[in-house]
Amino acid sequence: MTIHNNGFPLKLLQQPATERLAYFENYTVAHPRLKEVYETLMRTIAEPAGASFIFVYGPSGIGKTTLRLRVEQKLTELALPKLESDRGYVPVVGVEAVAPESRNFNWKDYYTRALIALEEPLIDHKFNYGVRGIYRDIFGKINVESKVVAPALRRALENALSYRHPDVFFIDEAQHFGKMASGNKLQDQLDCLKSVANMTGILHCLLGTYELLTFRNLSGQLSRRSVDIHFRRYCADNAEDVQAFKSVLLTFQQHIPLAETPDLVSHWEYFYERTLGCVGILKNWLTRVLKDALDREATTITIKDLQKRAWSVAQCQRMFKEIQEGERQLSETETDVQNLRSALGLSAKPIVLPEETPKIIRSQEKVGKRKPKRDPIGVQQDVS
Repeated sequence: MTIHNNGFPLKLLQQPATERLAYFENYTVAHPRLKEVYETLMRTIAEPAGASFIFVYGPSGIGKTTLRLRVEQKLTELALPKLESDRGYVPVVGVEAVAPESRNFNWKDYYTRALIALEEPLIDHKFNYGVRGIYRDIFGKINVESKVVAPALRRALENALSYRHPDVFFIDEAQHFGKMASGNKLQDQLDCLKSVANMTGILHCLLGTYELLTFRNLSGQLSRRSVDIHFRRYCADNAEDVQAFKSVLLTFQQHIPLAETPDLVSHWEYFYERTLGCVGILKNWLTRVLKDALDREATTITIKDLQKRAWSVAQCQRMFKEIQEGERQLSETETDVQNLRSALGLSAKPIVLPEETPKIIRSQEKVGKRKPKRDPIGVQQDVS
């Protein structure tokens, strides 16, 4: 395969705009943050050490869905030998917790989507014969039939998970579990998920924005049975982060399937300003700009094209405010450590000061006093 100087196949330039756009949409960058979280998540799935939940937090647009898809792909590859002998085995399952139309989270819809992901047959026939519904058919005749209710779907899900026995059950956009009419029901939401995890023995991984932090410490038991993974953004006050962000931008620049390579890296501060250091936001932005360029058959992308599709300052400020609050909740200060030690009855932890450069000790001598030395003795004779 011939590779274009930009990093994409040269023949792609001869393809329709839909093919070129699909290429860029499907292209992902294995940047340092993604690699770090990916490796941590894979190790935790391999050995959860008694955990029932994995919480993956991060800003909106950081790349959590990309992370999930990569892990799903890897787990499926690792499971191929087992799939040869166990046809019922499903190595990994992923479902999205859909935001409810009403004020309460729709558990019936969640169970149904989970069963579909598990390829469970006859979902509409999971009746609870203790609950009946009355309806009229097309002829106006009144009929009575059993209704499919949430408890019946939950039992079906528990059975499906026990039979399929996935290594991990992913729930994307998990912050939507918090969509409740009353705040005191948040504990009930997690207790329901915890019960399913305990009944089936299946590890659940919840991915979401910093809103998911609401569930983080609802109970001591939940804290003990969960693992936190923070998917952080790139920060402009860190030199390594800035270099990594530039590298990501350069890689995207080289894989935009246009005849002329756009100059993106020289405007990296503008990209950082409107993405807040989140690679997912950057990718979505570039995808929209590329679509515009392909529609008008342009040969490259200019800064004006980028400005037309950039998030507004007001949008960025709103997103950054949420990010700051989330990062603050996940940070641990020296005061937090001292408060914990005090509550446990431990002595205050000594603050370790940086080592000082050793001082050169000079001898204290009085002015005018000779240094000790050996004086010559005897008489000097002229031997000439």
